[in-house]
Amino acid sequence: MPRPLLLFLLTPSLLTAGPQENYDKDIQPLLETYCYDCHGDGTAKGKFSMDTFKDLPAHLHDQKHWLAIWRNVRSQIMPPSDKDQLAHNEKKQLLAWIQKEIFQLDPDNPDPGAVTIRRLNRTEYQNAVYDLLGVEFDTTEAFPPDDTGYGFDNIGEVLSLSPLLMEKYIAAADEVVSLALPKGAAAQVPRVDMEGKTFVDSGNPRLTGRWLPLKDKHTVQAEQEIKWAGDYQVTVEYAIRGAAEATEHEADLTVKCGGAPLGSEVLGWDQRKTIALTGKVPLKKGSQRFEISLSPRQAAAAGEEELALTIQRVIIQGPLGGKQKEYSKGYQMIFVDGPAPEDEKDKANYARKIMRSFVSRAFRRPIESATIERLLDIVNSVDKRPGKTFEDGIKEAIATCLCSPRFLYRVEIQPEPNNPDKIVRIDDYALAARLSFFLWGSVPDDELLSLAFNKRLRPELHAQIDRMLADPRSNRLTENFVGQWLQTRDLESLPVQAQDILGLPTKREASLAFDVRLREDMKKETNMLFDFILRKGRPAEELISARYTFLNERLAKYYGIGGVAGEEFVPVDLTEHPERGGILTQGSYLIVSSNPPRPSPVKRGLFVLDNLLGSPAPPAPGDVPRLEEAAKATGGTPTMREMMVEHRKNPDCKACHARMDPIGLGLENFNALGQFRTRDQGKPIDASGVLLTGEKFDNVAELKEILGGRRKEDFYRCLAEKMLTFAIGRGVEYYDAPTIDQLVARLEDHDGNLKELLLGIIESAPFQKRRGSE
Repeated sequence: MPRPLLLFLLTPSLLTAGPQENYDKDIQPLLETYCYDCHGDGTAKGKFSMDTFKDLPAHLHDQKHWLAIWRNVRSQIMPPSDKDQLAHNEKKQLLAWIQKEIFQLDPDNPDPGAVTIRRLNRTEYQNAVYDLLGVEFDTTEAFPPDDTGYGFDNIGEVLSLSPLLMEKYIAAADEVVSLALPKGAAAQVPRVDMEGKTFVDSGNPRLTGRWLPLKDKHTVQAEQEIKWAGDYQVTVEYAIRGAAEATEHEADLTVKCGGAPLGSEVLGWDQRKTIALTGKVPLKKGSQRFEISLSPRQAAAAGEEELALTIQRVIIQGPLGGKQKEYSKGYQMIFVDGPAPEDEKDKANYARKIMRSFVSRAFRRPIESATIERLLDIVNSVDKRPGKTFEDGIKEAIATCLCSPRFLYRVEIQPEPNNPDKIVRIDDYALAARLSFFLWGSVPDDELLSLAFNKRLRPELHAQIDRMLADPRSNRLTENFVGQWLQTRDLESLPVQAQDILGLPTKREASLAFDVRLREDMKKETNMLFDFILRKGRPAEELISARYTFLNERLAKYYGIGGVAGEEFVPVDLTEHPERGGILTQGSYLIVSSNPPRPSPVKRGLFVLDNLLGSPAPPAPGDVPRLEEAAKATGGTPTMREMMVEHRKNPDCKACHARMDPIGLGLENFNALGQFRTRDQGKPIDASGVLLTGEKFDNVAELKEILGGRRKEDFYRCLAEKMLTFAIGRGVEYYDAPTIDQLVARLEDHDGNLKELLLGIIESAPFQKRRGSE
C-alpha cells in the first residue's frame, strides 16, 4: 500500500473543509494561543501583525504573509524560545494547512522548480578536464574562488561569469590542451610514477616519505622495476610543511637513483604547493633502488616552528633517446586509433571521429553536424599552416570547445523555457549530466551517454547509480558535499592558537603536538564515516550517534584511544569511549566550530541548528556585547558556562542563546582542538542542559542520543534539504515541501538508510523534471 501523504494523515479535517472554515476552526486558535502575544491584539512586533486584515479571503491569498509564518514555524525560529511552544502535532497541522490551502501544493505532483543555467565551478572544471583529457590542472591557481549560496559552491544563481574570468578560461584551455598533448605527444618516452608514501625508512617502517622532519637525519627508499637500460629523467615532486610563518630551519636534500646521484637541494621554508627537483641518471634493467636523504643543516630559531618534507611523487621518464616510445595518457584518450593516417580523406574522417567523440562527452550530448564541421575547419586550417601538424589542429579545436558555453555551462534543452506553467521531464542527456555531476562532480562517461542515446537510462537508473558509487570518482561526492555541508574543506586553513589551547611553553612544541597531518587525519575521519554509512546503507542518524569511527595511530593517540597502530585508517569500536562517536565529537567539527583561542558554545550550537536540525537562530542584533564583558562582570576567571549565564542576562540575547547554548555547552568537554577534557579554569565542566524542545541531558553521549533519536526527524529533514540543494544547484523553496516530506518519509520507511535518501533525491521531481522560469 503506498504511503499516504503525512500531512493528510495528521490533519484529516483538511480533506473535507474549505480554507476559510479550516482557518476559523483549526488555525486561528493556534495563532491566538502561540502568536498573538507578539503579533496580534494590537501588538505587531517586527512590524508583523496577524489580525489586522479586513478581508479574510484576501488574507488567505496573501502568500507573502503566510510564507513568513511557514518559514519561521518550520525552522523553529517562532515562537521565540521564551514563549510557549507548539506541540508536535499542532506544528504539523499548521504547516500542512499552509502548504495545502495557501501554497496550493500538490503532493502527488511536486513542483520541480525552475533551473538557473549553471557554470561549472572550479572543482567541476578540474574534474571534467581530468576525465576528458587525463590532465591534472590546478584550478585553485588558475581561477578565483567561486561564490557560494545556501552553503554550497555549485548554486546556479551565484556562479556568474565576468569578462576577466572568461579570459582566464581562454588561457586555461590553451594550457590544458598543452598538458594533454605536449609537443611530441605521439612519441613520448615511457613514464612511471612512484607515490611518496611508498618511500620507507628501512630501519623504521613507520617513517615514510609522507612526513620527514628536517631536524633529523633520514634516508627513505623504494624499489622500482626498470624495463630497459638507459638514461632516464627523474623528477622528485615535494613540498615543505609544518610552519605557517617563515623560519630559519634548513636541511640538505639528496636524491640517488640506482646508486647514481640525481641532485641535491637546500630545503627551507617554502609555501609552494609543489616543488620539483629534476635530473638525469643512468639506470640498469631490473629492480632499482631510489633513495631520498635528509641531513639537518640549520636548526629552527628559538620559538620557531619546525619544518618537514613531504614527498608527493617521483616521476621516472625514459629511456631517453627515442629507443622506446609510448603514447601519453592524453594522447590515448583523444587519438583513440593512434596517429593520423596519411591519406587526406582518411585523415578527415579520423578528425571527424575524434571531434564527434570528444565534443559529445564535453558538451554532454550529441552535437549537430554544423558544429562538427566548424571544428573540422579549425583542424584543417591549423594543419595547413607551416610548421603545424594534424595534432596541432586537434589541439586548437579542443581548446575552442573548452571555451564554449556548452562546456562551461550545464545547458539543458527545454521547450517553452520562459513559461513557468510548463513542467517537463528532462531528457536522458540532461539526466545523465545531473547524475554525473551529483555523484562524480564531472561529465558523464560513455556508458551514461550511450544509455541516454538509446533512452535506456531511466529503466537502468538504479543499476547505474550502483555502478557509479562503485567507481573511485564517487569519492568526489563525499569530498564536495561533506566538505561544504560540514565545512571540512576549511579545516586545513583555519587559524588556531595551539600553544595557548594545549598549554605548551613554545610554539615549536605546539606545532609538534598538533601539526598539519592531524588536520588531514580529522578531515579523513569525517569523510570515511559518511562514506561508510552511505555505501553500507547504514542509518543516517549514525552520523550523529555512531559508536564507531575510523582512526589511524596518530589520531587515535591524539584522542587518547589505544589499540590502533600504523598510518592506515581502521574501524575502531568506541564502546569504551562513549564521549566519542559521530561528527559532533570529531576534531573536524570541533575545530571549525571554535574560535582560534577557545571553544565557542555559540558557534557549536549554531552549527548544529543550521546544519543538523535545520532550525537556524535569527540574526543577532548589531549591538551584542562581547563575551569578554560578561567575563569582567563575573570577576575572577569564570568558566565558559559562567560567562554564558552572565551574557544571557541581557534581554536581547536571552531568546537566541536559549536555542544555541544548551547544545554548545553540552560539547564543552572538548577544547578548541577536539581533545576531551574534564575541567575548565580549574573547575569541573558541567555539560548538562535542556534543549529548547524540552529534552534533558547530562553529557555529550546523552545529547547525541537525543539528536539522533527523539530529534531524528528534524535531522532527516535538514539532511534531505542539504543534499537536495547540493544535487540540484539551487536553494530549497516552499514549493519543495512535498518533495522534502517524501524524502523524510522514505528515510523513515527504510530505517534511515542513507543510500535511500540519495536514491530518493535522484528519483524526485526536482531532479527528474524542470519548469520554465518566471
